[in-house]
Amino acid sequence: MNARNVRRALAAGGAALLFALLSACGGGGGSGGGSSEPALTNGAVTVTIPDPLPANAAALVVDTGTDGSAVNSPYVSVRICIPGTATCQTIDHVLVDTGSYGLRLAASALDGTMTLPPIAAPGGAPLAECAGFVSGYAWGSVRSADVQISGELALGVPVQVVNDPASPYAAVPATCSNTGPALSVVAGAKGILGVGFLAQDCGAPCVSGAAAVYFACAATGCTSTAAPLASQVTNPVALFPIDNNGVTIALPDVPLGGVPSATGLLIFGVGTAANNQIGAARVYTANAAGNFTTVYKGRTLSAFLDSGSNGIFFNDASFPTCGGGFYCPASATSLTATVTGTNGTSSDVSFVVEDPRQISTDAGAAHLAGSLGSSRFMDWGLPFFFGRTVSVAMQGASTPFGTGPFWAF
Repeated sequence: MNARNVRRALAAGGAALLFALLSACGGGGGSGGGSSEPALTNGAVTVTIPDPLPANAAALVVDTGTDGSAVNSPYVSVRICIPGTATCQTIDHVLVDTGSYGLRLAASALDGTMTLPPIAAPGGAPLAECAGFVSGYAWGSVRSADVQISGELALGVPVQVVNDPASPYAAVPATCSNTGPALSVVAGAKGILGVGFLAQDCGAPCVSGAAAVYFACAATGCTSTAAPLASQVTNPVALFPIDNNGVTIALPDVPLGGVPSATGLLIFGVGTAANNQIGAARVYTANAAGNFTTVYKGRTLSAFLDSGSNGIFFNDASFPTCGGGFYCPASATSLTATVTGTNGTSSDVSFVVEDPRQISTDAGAAHLAGSLGSSRFMDWGLPFFFGRTVSVAMQGASTPFGTGPFWAF
């Protein structure tokens, strides 16, 4: 996998809800014509959700997941179809992740009718992927699906089906299994929708075959192979006919003590419709690695915005830790860090750290932070998004506010 995914896994610290822990519709196309930007109410779990939703927007729900164990996990429902057919299934609780790229679904989430056609490796054998992370690997087939989210539709999207039991994918090649433990279904999620900066999850290294990420699976086993861009697991947003230059996430603020759930919006496109303009937000461009700078307590860190992490993760020895690597201050603590884009745009960002043992027992959303596996990075996880509208412009994408990659908030 690319370096961005590796950094997300480094940020886990045993606590972040990441794809590294996976095993596991409406209206016509077009933009939301004339819909206003969602009204956020700080301090309350409310967001103005248009009724009906515009075609380029979907409800984004932060709750405790399918089994009640998740926290700070933003989910959306995704409708997938066997390409060119009306055989479809809507899958709820797909994690929205600005720190990865592409749609991945747990095989167990697909019903018996959803036999998605396999994508072939260059030599003709079925294609599989070994998605590597610091904490292990996720193995599965690469298949084609028509993907619909609200009124946006992408045709023939390469998706990964994690832990696909079908032959010839069942036997994991040693080149993959030697990289660490096999990763299974994460609590609360049925898949992950990676909507970060990149269109494909590997890019040029896999086109050349230099990365042992994609595999050709014959009856005799799976061997490492090159994979052209068109066959790599792909961010569906990049394949939408319009509203395809990025996403905008709007979430309400969350009060101290946490709440059972919060509802916001996942809006497709940046500056493509009335409901995804950046307004007074500022643009922070990212470097080639997909990072910007954060200065925290005098230390300069590489940082990124990552809705797929369930806390803000950084190293600070002044905080004690408790279960799962989360920080556990004696009382809710307000902190400030300074973020700076490669374009020089700089702002102070205030955030709060709570003791997870003091939040509501049924909290699905709360102000949590935790320790990081690297002293050089800061992972601005989902609590950063509370009370903000955040835009993510894809690499090389044209917007009225400049060319991506950038964040705007």
